[in-house]
Order: sequence, then C-alpha cells, then structure tokens
Amino acid sequence: MAEDNNQSGGANGQAAGQQDKPQVQFALQRIYVKDLSFEAPNSPAVFQQPFKPKVGLDLNTTHQQVGEELYEVVIKVTAQVTHSEEGTTSFLAEIEQAGLFRIGGIEGAQLDHTLGAFCPNVLFPYARECIDNLVNRGGFPPLMLAPVNFEAIYAQKKQREAQQQQGEQATQ
Repeated sequence: MAEDNNQSGGANGQAAGQQDKPQVQFALQRIYVKDLSFEAPNSPAVFQQPFKPKVGLDLNTTHQQVGEELYEVVIKVTAQVTHSEEGTTSFLAEIEQAGLFRIGGIEGAQLDHTLGAFCPNVLFPYARECIDNLVNRGGFPPLMLAPVNFEAIYAQKKQREAQQQQGEQATQ
C-alpha cells in the first residue's frame, strides 16, 4: 500500500511540474504563394535547339512575427536555367512560398531555430512542386529540385553570424 501512495504522489508531482512549464504549441495555419514568376525570354528560339540545361538555384528564407504567437515564414526559390553551351537563358522561375505558423511556449534560440530550419522544411515541398508545375507549363521538361537540408543552412548562417561578431569585437 505504501508503494502505491509513493507512485501516485510521484505522478502528481510530475503533473504539477509539467503545469509550471508553458505548453508548447505549434500549428500550421495556412500555406500560400506570396509571389510567383516565370520568364522564358528566348522563346521560341530556345525550343528549336537541343535542351542542354545548366541550372542555377538561389534559396533564401525570411520570417517575421505578424501577431501574437503568429509568424510568417517565406522561402524564396529562384531557378535560372541557361543553355550550357550558348549561355542564353532558357527560363527563370521564381516563387515565394509562405506559411503562417502559430507557435507558443518556445522562445529565444529554440524559436529562432524553429523559424529558420523547421518551418522552411515544412514549406519547401510545396515550393518544389509549384516550380516543377510552372516549368512544365512553360513548355520545358520538369525541373525536379533536390531536397534541401535547412538544418545545415541554418547552422551555416549561425556560424557566419558568430564569425562576424568575433570580427567586430576584434576591431573594437
């Protein structure tokens, strides 16, 4: 009997400890296209030659707080495909894929990591599909973008920021 009381008291103690911590909330509110662009400046001439693409990809993420515990995260993907031999632009496709995320109970570095790495991982498949569809509608073969490791991109960004801070402190 004494063992039962200790176990239930321990469980109550754990429950009380959990109530002291703020509840972590993470919910995707909406996914939407903020901006979309497609250009094929050298058409129809580009269709009269063999398609030998050279792909240039630019990727950027931003985030901002838009309400209480509500954040907008935007991934900007720019794909420029040129003819590998002539250097002429075959097409340029650009998307700003955005999402609204309700995030509560997370602060500081953990919130920054969530907004800078986790949320872009959620959004990227939508941007990837949209670019592929857009390129296909432009008359070109599908452009299947490889998955992106936003964790690594976030870590590199933090490393660059730390190096910049060290450089600024060294010059002072």
